[in-house]
Amino acid sequence: MTRQGLNTLSNAERRAQLRARIRRGKLTIAPGVFEMISAKIADSMGFEALYMTGYGTVASYLGLPDAGLATYSDMVNRVAQFSSITSTPMICDGDTGYGGLLNVMHTVRGYEAAGACAIQLEDQQFPKKCGHMLGRKVVSAEEMAAKIRVAVETRSDPNFLIIARTDARTTHGLDEAMRRAEVYARAGADLLFIESPESEEEMRTLGRSFDLPLVANMVDGGRTPVLTHAMLAEIGYSLAIFPASAFLATGAAVRSVYEKLRADGSTAGMTQPLYPFPEFSQMMGFDWVAAFDKAHADSEG
Repeated sequence: MTRQGLNTLSNAERRAQLRARIRRGKLTIAPGVFEMISAKIADSMGFEALYMTGYGTVASYLGLPDAGLATYSDMVNRVAQFSSITSTPMICDGDTGYGGLLNVMHTVRGYEAAGACAIQLEDQQFPKKCGHMLGRKVVSAEEMAAKIRVAVETRSDPNFLIIARTDARTTHGLDEAMRRAEVYARAGADLLFIESPESEEEMRTLGRSFDLPLVANMVDGGRTPVLTHAMLAEIGYSLAIFPASAFLATGAAVRSVYEKLRADGSTAGMTQPLYPFPEFSQMMGFDWVAAFDKAHADSEG
């Protein structure tokens, strides 16, 4: 009897799936997951990758802003939890690697051992900020390239993808962001993530400029326009992440329920759609619990 909701594929199998998908060149869509319920829902829907959003994970786990406050231990523990309850390849936010080169080595080892299929590393100075906020500062391209080289050297599975992100666009302009991306490509990155281009034309410029697979960060309400699937594919993006959509939708739904309860003292007559309780319980694995109890009913006094 297989416990429902637990990962049934090996980490190596999931990593091979993700790398093969990226190599085929077809646009991969990865919804953001930020806590276990969102991960289980997304995992059940047939996506080919999931994205562990740093902003959403820090918000849901610590109740804090994505501003360099989460530790390596905070995040690697969440990587392990996400990976244990899903079968879909998980792309995980590794922030700046949580320190210098030795920390990057430790982070890559930890994320890989925890079940991540890809790690995203960025060139921000500590303390880092959300990539769609102002005031971000970046380290030198050479310092970041050294981190990428260490990440590539450290991984034990060659299918564990290293995603190099630059946050230089907002403060230094698109040309500098593109220059840095070229440096990170030469350092061995598998995918390039130029954060927060500010127009469709900038995105098209990026699509024309690189041979390595590109990541599009589709943040609802952020600095980058949210384009259609067809437009992203035509521009040439290989991976599109949607980190904020689920937690923004969740926040709106929860607030609506609480407003109704605060105003009326009951949820009777509420118009906010709810996940059917039997289906939710099934997704959480209660069918497995019932089958387990039945199988072992004679063993208990």
